[in-house]
Amino acid sequence: MNKTLQFGLLFFFLLFLQVFILNNINFLGYVNPYLYIAFVFFYPLKESRFRFLLISFLLGLFIDFFSDSGGIHAFSILTIAYIRLIFVRIYFRKLPADYPFFNLQSEAFGKVFNYVVTLTVIHHLILFSFANFSFQNISDVLLNTLFSSIFTLILFFLGTYIFTKNK
Repeated sequence: MNKTLQFGLLFFFLLFLQVFILNNINFLGYVNPYLYIAFVFFYPLKESRFRFLLISFLLGLFIDFFSDSGGIHAFSILTIAYIRLIFVRIYFRKLPADYPFFNLQSEAFGKVFNYVVTLTVIHHLILFSFANFSFQNISDVLLNTLFSSIFTLILFFLGTYIFTKNK
């Protein structure tokens, strides 16, 4: 399948999944999964960085539009999209020359786990910090970040396990 079409379908699948299903989950006031950030994890490194940042921003903006959240999703996903190369270098020891050959599914699970956990926690911390925007609510920010990150990670790894083929 054409890679552009494949990532276009992933974009719309994650958008509709987030808007119509996952945004309606709010368990105990702290758990709300944000699986749309998986787009950042799967988008190829060899593609244009500007195009990737623009598409990530648009995904966050659409989530904001449907969630009436004022731009916090766009900002948080754009931030992790921008810094993901730093963590690719840290966890996978990949250089720009290796980017055309980099594939997240072919890497060791421990490295992928650390990479995904780090970016998820950063995303959620930014998201909930801007959603609460007060030092008086720091405990709510930390609890939301912790529990939502755990639930998002469980859904991400379950979905990855279910939808990827073992080669």
